[in-house]
Amino acid sequence: MRGSGARLLWLLVLSLAWLGPAWGDSEGLEGKEEDGEVVAEEEEEDEEDDVVSDELKEEDSVLVLHEHNFARALSEFRLLLVEFYAPWCGHCQRLAPEFAQAAATLRNGSEAVRLGKVDATAQVGLSTEFGINAYPTLKLFRDGNRTHPLAYTGRMDANGIVRWMQRRAGPSATLLQDTDTAAAFISAQDMVVVGFFKDLKGEAAQAFYEAAGEVVDVAFGVTEADELFEAYGLSVDTVCLFKKFDEGRTDFPVDPARGLDAAELTRLLRVHSLELVMEFSNETSSRIFGAKIPHHMLLFLNKSVEEQLALRDDFRKAASNFRGEVLFVVVDVDGYGATVLPFFGLTPADAPTLRFIKMENNRKYQMDEEAFSATAVRDFVQAVLDGKVKPHLLSEEPPEDWDTRPVKVLVGKTFEQVAFDETKNVFVKFYAPWCAHCKEMAAAWEELGERYKDHEDIVIAEIDATANELENITISGYPTLHYFPAGPGRKMIEYRSTRDVETFSKFLENGGTLPEEPPVVSEVPPSLGQGFPSTPGCLQAPAGRGMDPALPHSRMGTGCLAILFLPSPSAGDQDPREQHRHRGAESVRHG
Repeated sequence: MRGSGARLLWLLVLSLAWLGPAWGDSEGLEGKEEDGEVVAEEEEEDEEDDVVSDELKEEDSVLVLHEHNFARALSEFRLLLVEFYAPWCGHCQRLAPEFAQAAATLRNGSEAVRLGKVDATAQVGLSTEFGINAYPTLKLFRDGNRTHPLAYTGRMDANGIVRWMQRRAGPSATLLQDTDTAAAFISAQDMVVVGFFKDLKGEAAQAFYEAAGEVVDVAFGVTEADELFEAYGLSVDTVCLFKKFDEGRTDFPVDPARGLDAAELTRLLRVHSLELVMEFSNETSSRIFGAKIPHHMLLFLNKSVEEQLALRDDFRKAASNFRGEVLFVVVDVDGYGATVLPFFGLTPADAPTLRFIKMENNRKYQMDEEAFSATAVRDFVQAVLDGKVKPHLLSEEPPEDWDTRPVKVLVGKTFEQVAFDETKNVFVKFYAPWCAHCKEMAAAWEELGERYKDHEDIVIAEIDATANELENITISGYPTLHYFPAGPGRKMIEYRSTRDVETFSKFLENGGTLPEEPPVVSEVPPSLGQGFPSTPGCLQAPAGRGMDPALPHSRMGTGCLAILFLPSPSAGDQDPREQHRHRGAESVRHG
């Protein structure tokens, strides 16, 4: 086996052989036979280099994994969290330093717990094996089990990753054996969860441990001691949430017939661990989004104005009626909350003001005449829930020359009359100003407009979907292209092919179809909900893109992701409003 010194010597000899003629050495080396030996030796070296070993190498404490060493990593580490990433993915790039910091922390704490990464664009076999269709995707492999990895559900920051892994590495709940230890455990923190179970090996207790692994920001305790059941007034298996705010204590008795569902318990704990009124901030955003409460009621105010600050009292009184159904959130327009104002078409001068948002479809609602009393807020929220209030839709004002340009500029107010004109075939680009993919195809779209500007029955148009909301169309990624054919009805065909002028033209000339693929036709109801301005995501190239908590990732397709406001963090396009989103929410759609 040759050492590094021998290798350097051979490289030097070869260099001299190549450079000899340039230096006037007509003989080069001593003879052709020796030249042949040199080449043969180098070929042997190359063959050795081509053999890929299962050696485990690191970058910033993160294991660099590939198809040749993946099995070894699984066998050596009891808990292995693997990030599947793409080098070009902006969300992956932003996660990298957090992931490395977490890896260093965990490595110093235990040799059995490690973090690794796989370049999914290069390791196609591993990517396919584990069904990777979004970047970054994190999966936990436990005890060498390769067939059933656990999806990562924590925050996309170093502390979140460390806590999530530590919960799975050690006991997820502290055993409480008597009243003194229980009292000390409960009083030591602002919020704790204690499971009271007659049998700690039973199914209910196991579901509790599973939930403890998910809700990593709260301390969990568990007991089967009879004296603790008596001390806390319990007779059946019960999960108790103790907190030093709002209700103080909330009990979740275990239904003997249904048992305890870990996912449902996780949801309940996340909902009830929130304060009745949350203030939107960098620290609280992941909890707000992670609770997955279906509706949010927002009070926009300027905290530096005393009169506005006082409005929180009545806002809190109204909130108590809707725990778990509507999350009440205070947004400081002069602080962290300023980043979300454009989503609602607001400026700091509009404060104080109220908005209600349905998370499922991004519909937003506002009072006809704003009133801030607890009764007024309560009645308004109930009216929205009962379907008695129409959504409030944002719309820009149309440019003066919007209909004289080759590419017509649509806004919310003009969309219906143009897109559903029965005498026109209308091809619309839904875009976001910050989306790089939209910018890349802008020239092609303008050229298409020029090509068809004199066609009476064809309209090429575009609309900024981040500033204009529509009742009947939901946009989940950018750019999205929809074709609205002439004729009766409200038909809509989504364009899903190559984004170039010739393919666009072929699509138009064929009446909204391409020879190689059938059209995806849908009916557009007169009144549906529209998603509103959103976060970018990265895609997996070239078919591809990416929260989000969290991270809410990238997927196959080429475009930018749209994510709901107040969501769950994951192309590298950065919307300036992205900060407020849950970092685990990254995800994408096919472009």
